This record gives sequence, structure tokens and C-alpha cells, in this order.
Amino acid sequence: MVNVPELFGSLVFNQKVMQERLPKETFKALKKTLDDGEPLRLDVANQVAHAMKEWAIEKGATHFTHWFQPLTGITAEKHDSFITPQDDGTVIMTFSGKELVKGEPDASSFPSGGRRATFEARGYTVWDPTAYPFVKEHTLCIPTAFCSYTGEALDKKTPLLRSMEALNKQALRILRLFGNNTATHVATTVGPEQEYFIVDEKLYNQRKDLRMTGRTLFGAKPSKGQEMDDQYFAALKPRIVEFMEDLNNTLWKYGILSKTEHNEVAPAQHEMAPIFSTTNLSADQNQLTMEVMKKVARRHGLVCLLHEKPFAGLNGSGKHNNWSMSTSEGENLLEPGATPEKNAQFLLFLTAVIKAVDEYQDLLRISVASAGNDHRLGANEAPPAIISMYLGDELHAVLESIKNGTPYDNKKNSKMTIGADVLPPIPKDSTDRNRTSPFAFTGNKFEFRSVGSSLSISGPNTTLDSIVAYVLKQFADELEGAKDFSSALQTLIKREITAHWRIVFNGNGYDASWVQEAEKRGLMNLRTLPDAMEHYLDPKNVKLFTELGVYTEVEMQSHHEIKLEKYCQILNIEVETMLEMVNKDILPSVFKYINAVSNTAINLNAVVPTAKCTAETALLAKLDGLANELVEKAEVLSRRHLEAKEAGDYIAVARAYVDSVIPAMTETRAVADQLEPLLGEEYKPFPSYEDLLFRI
Repeated sequence: MVNVPELFGSLVFNQKVMQERLPKETFKALKKTLDDGEPLRLDVANQVAHAMKEWAIEKGATHFTHWFQPLTGITAEKHDSFITPQDDGTVIMTFSGKELVKGEPDASSFPSGGRRATFEARGYTVWDPTAYPFVKEHTLCIPTAFCSYTGEALDKKTPLLRSMEALNKQALRILRLFGNNTATHVATTVGPEQEYFIVDEKLYNQRKDLRMTGRTLFGAKPSKGQEMDDQYFAALKPRIVEFMEDLNNTLWKYGILSKTEHNEVAPAQHEMAPIFSTTNLSADQNQLTMEVMKKVARRHGLVCLLHEKPFAGLNGSGKHNNWSMSTSEGENLLEPGATPEKNAQFLLFLTAVIKAVDEYQDLLRISVASAGNDHRLGANEAPPAIISMYLGDELHAVLESIKNGTPYDNKKNSKMTIGADVLPPIPKDSTDRNRTSPFAFTGNKFEFRSVGSSLSISGPNTTLDSIVAYVLKQFADELEGAKDFSSALQTLIKREITAHWRIVFNGNGYDASWVQEAEKRGLMNLRTLPDAMEHYLDPKNVKLFTELGVYTEVEMQSHHEIKLEKYCQILNIEVETMLEMVNKDILPSVFKYINAVSNTAINLNAVVPTAKCTAETALLAKLDGLANELVEKAEVLSRRHLEAKEAGDYIAVARAYVDSVIPAMTETRAVADQLEPLLGEEYKPFPSYEDLLFRI
């Protein structure tokens, strides 16, 4: 029997452990750093490091590492042992405050977007004291930021922390206008729901495409997919139960609030949802969650697939990013209140989000852009690539009454006056959910549904925090100078809701008519990563990030290049893998089967020994024709691939992949997928969709 309260956080050097192991004055000084952001004194750091080392050794650790999030999208770590040699040939275990606070990994091989030559290797990791260290296997992991010798961010955590501070600063200005002088800070919180597929490890190892790219590049549709709707929330299979139990126990040891688990819509697809946490902690924990999922799956002879679209024709996997804002006093700023003042405050923050999402819809789309997510967005299973907001019928009606100056249904004889009228209660779940909306209000938070399952949530939340902070800054600048606050507030909210009403859409995002409607509204339809990245360095976007201090222009230029470079690298790997599978797996299997059918078709006892049955003759003709067509399609793909690689800079190469190579990949796959069902079972070149999806 698992004792969950005892298990939870047992591998984390959290505040409870700190308080137990640190001298009272040391803990008090550390709390000032944690709560108020005060610099950590070296003497305090030394005492913290000693206590942390002793605790980690008790947990089996022999090494420590600064655990950081470079621009690769995954985590990185360099392990150093605690041992220090002595003159008598023995060793002691030591760990200093200097080692705790700062490290120096080689930065030359991490993406920098052309900012640095490869021989310029120096980079620094700096402890993020708001994120708790933890023991993973034999190593004490210390969450850190990662920057270059010249001080530029080389990671995803540093900009996230900057954006959180920017939002904190501007949100506090707004709260002061409403008379709240006691809140000391405002933090964003996130609960990322993680979708994933599980397949058998032995079958996975027989698929070159899964091993090399994380998704299937070939695969005929199985006789049964997800059309029966019998997968969603169905009873878990025994192997999955064992995996999930192990996963939960491991995550709980790391203090990760794993709360919900279930089967998703597609066969072999599942979801894990944690309880929300402060955004930077949630980002760290989600990175660790993805790593743990993969490791735990292997322990059970399984493989966890985090690609956004591992199987064509089936639902892809996302990571629904449930985002909100809360004060140090526990007040959720996106929750309607019970008084006129609280509702006016709620409406102002809501209006800020509406304006931010509309004006920076391109940045939100860019934040979730990846080669994998391009397969998922707009595929009638996930939100469209067009960014819009869902507010629910009741809140929609409230805002519409403000916009139009018309009576609200429950206020029959008067117009809505913010700050004077009490808004009708708006229950958290007053209307149905809209799963087709990229950005949906769900009672006291927004669910950003466009985030891909393999992506770090740091990027999308850096963008969310930044765009809302920038709008709050504009609102505060205007309202702080107003002579009549209530009147100015009424004017501002009505003006901004009217100006940005186009982004609000409560309808079906899957409907084909929405594309035309969105175009009429002037909304952007950025279908692919190259489409989206064309707007990243637009002057308004550079102005936003640089004025807030979230990114420098140089950092933005490097991110632009890194995103495009990674996109091209992924497509290059996929094409190379596809061509190799055609030539080494599919065609040899087809030729073997053709040979077998030809031999069995000959009737040696007949008067004419070479005579064949009509059905076999037809099958051979079909196999032969498709094999020839596959060779032709593969040759076209190979030629276009080479042309794309020589197209010029990364944006030109990426554009060539979208316009020329990807269509050739689709055509090549279409022919191969016609061949697969014609082959005898023993001649299959690799496990089929049926094998992968239904053999757990």
C-alpha cells in the first residue's frame, strides 16, 4: 500500500526539508530570497549547499548537476561528483555555496542562432532559488537559468522568469488602482494537461521512422481506428495500469501534482493532468514529467510517444495549457467577483487578455509552432491554426451588452455601467466547453489548447505573460492619469472590447466556413511554422519584448534562426528516413512477395507449366505497377529534397520544404500505404498500425 502523503516530494529539497535542516536564521534569510527576490548571501549559500548535499547523499546521490533548459526544447545536465581528494589518498564529499549558485557548462554545442562562434564555449548556469532541487537517480538536480558569457539568455527559463516579473509589475499597478495595497506580487499559474501515446517497445524497435523521427512516416489505415468512440475514458489495460501506477509514484516523489489519468480518444493514446502550479515551477515539472514518462515506459517494455502526430488519421497529442493570474493573497484575477468593484477589476483583466490575444495572435501562433504541431493544428481534432477566443454564452452576452450599450438580459431596464451595477453571477461552468477553440475561457482561467505535446511550455507562457503584461502597462498608463477613474474605466473597457471583438468566436472552429469568416474579420491563418515565423521580427513584436525586457532584439533574431533551423533539420531527417525505408524495407518486401506469388502461381502439372491464375496475375500486375510508381515518387522526393537543401538561407529552405518537399512526401507515402495491405502477413516490412495500436 503506497502512503502518498509520505511519498509525495520525498526526493525534493522543498521548504519543509529546508526548515528542518537549516539553522533558523539561515532559513529566514533564504525565505527572503524565495519570497522577495533578495540576493542570496554567500555565507547563506554555503550553509544551504552543505545541508542540501547531506540530504542528497542520504537519498543515494553521489553527483550534482545544474539542470537547465537550453533552446533545444529539452533539458540538459552535466554531472559532477561531490568527491574532493585528500592528501592521504582518501576523498571527502563536499559541495560549496559557489557550486550551488553558479556553474559553467560548455555552451558551444547548444543552439545560439548564430550569436556565437563554436569556439566561444563559455556559458553560465545560475540557480533559480524559487525552483526546488531534487534527486534523480544518483544525482542532485539544481534547476537553473542558462546564459552566455555576454549575459544573453541561452535558455527558455530566463525569458520566462523575465516575463513573469513583467506581468507582476504591471498587474500590481492595476490592483493599486482598485485600492488593493496589500498584495505583494501577482504570479501566473499553469496546469499543463499532457497527452501521449504508448506502444510496445519490441514493435517500436522494428520501426525506423518511430526511432528516428518519433512518428510513423508510413502506415495504412487499420480496419478499426477511433471511429467507434470506444477508447475515450475506457477501462485501462493491465499493462497501462501498471505503467500509470509506476508513473504516478515516480512523479509524486518529485513533488509533481499528477492528478488525472485516462484513455484519450485514439487507441493507445492517454492523458495525464497535474494540478496547477506557479508557471516556472510548472514548466520545470512538465519537462521532468516528459522525461519520467519515457523512462517509466521503458521499465515496462513500452515506449512513450510525445510527438504531436505519431499516427496519420488518428487524433494527435496536445498539451492544454491552463493559464491564470493570482495574487499573493490567493485572489484569482480571472474569476468573476461578487461586488461591483471586484467585477469591474475582473472585466479589466479580462479585457486586457482579449486585447493581448487579438493584437499578438501571431506571437501566440509562433509560440506553439513546430514541425510536429503543423500536422496537428487545423486537422479537425485540435484547435485551428487560426487564433480565436471562446468566452462562453453568458460572459459573451455580458461583454456584448457593454460593447453595444444595450441592456443585459438580467438587467432589463438599465444599461451596464461598470463600477456601478452589480454584474449577474457568472458561474464557473455556466456554459458548455468548446474544444475547437484555441484559447477558451473555462470559468477562472484560459485554456490555451494549441500547445503541442512535445513542446516546452516555457515558450508559450513567456509569450502569454508578456503580451498580457504589455497591455496591462498600457491600461495602467491611461488609468493612472485619469481624473475620474470609474468613467475612464468604463470608457476603456467599452473601447477595447469593441476594437478587439473580432477575436471572440464561440462557434465551431472545425467548420470550413470559419476559415472564410476569420479572413473577413482580419484574423491570421498561419498554417505552418515558416508562415508564422515571417512575423516574429515584426516591429510591433520586437518593441513589445524589448520594452518589457523579456528578450533583446539579438535574442529574438537568434530564436528566429533557431526555430527555422530546427524545422529544416527535422524535415531533413524525416525525408532521409523515408527514402531509406522505401529502399531498404518496403521495396525489398514487395519484391519478395511478388517472387513468392509468381512461384506459387505456376502450375507445374499443367500442360503449359507457366500458366497463372487470373487473380494472381491481377495481383502481380497491381503490385508491379505500384512498386514502379513508388520508385518514381521516391526519386521525385529525393530530387526535391536536394533542391530544398540548396535553396538558400533557413527561411528559403523551410519554404521549399513546405511548398515542394512535403507534398512529395505525402505522394510517396500514399503509394506505399496502398502496397501495405496487399502484402502477405509474413512479408510486412515493419509492424502495422494495427500491431502498434492494439497490441498492448
